[in-house]
Amino acid sequence: MAVSVLAGLAILVIGESHLAYPHFLTNPLVDDLTQQGAKVHALGGCAAGPDSWVKATHVSCAGERYSNKPGTHTMRDATTIPVKDLMATDKPDLLIVVIGDAPAAYEKPDFPMAWSWQTVTSLTKVVAASKTTCVWVGPIWGEDGGKFYKNNKRMLIAAKFLAANVAPCIYIDSLQFAKQGEWRTIDGEHLNDVGYKAWAAAITKAVISLPQVQKLKKP
Repeated sequence: MAVSVLAGLAILVIGESHLAYPHFLTNPLVDDLTQQGAKVHALGGCAAGPDSWVKATHVSCAGERYSNKPGTHTMRDATTIPVKDLMATDKPDLLIVVIGDAPAAYEKPDFPMAWSWQTVTSLTKVVAASKTTCVWVGPIWGEDGGKFYKNNKRMLIAAKFLAANVAPCIYIDSLQFAKQGEWRTIDGEHLNDVGYKAWAAAITKAVISLPQVQKLKKP
């Protein structure tokens, strides 16, 4: 059996609400990456944008999961940990950022490009300075409406913007993983269990296929 390119790698995953609860993306993604032999630490915060991981920021809810510990620890009224501090502690070979909906600012009448650029680049500058290999996972199809105001037209604008502005992170286009409406949501934005498992598997497969990640393979 071939050894996975992720075997022995330390992976840090940070993101928005998709990573805040165990029945969301966190557990299936950490499980999939761990099964590939990686050591994973994942953290997510509700409504956490890119700049929420640049400096300590209050979030209404958060989740944290280590690959060597069962289950996700979920918290209310939490504070994010700056990614610079996380990387200093974890010393990851690979950083995975799962932030696609927050920069879209669905609640705004128009896409706030200047604000989105500022919040995205605040994080990419930290990543660039660390020289850590980084993957940025873009947003998924949702269903228009719901309490989080998901809007697929706006999401497409945000996805295109992220693809062009997350360097040095490598952009992964989640819209290629499923057709619009194929993965059902529970509230317009967040997927059901089946969808999150499928998304986790697709992310893992995409990460493994990247030449930049393959170069990280431990001897």
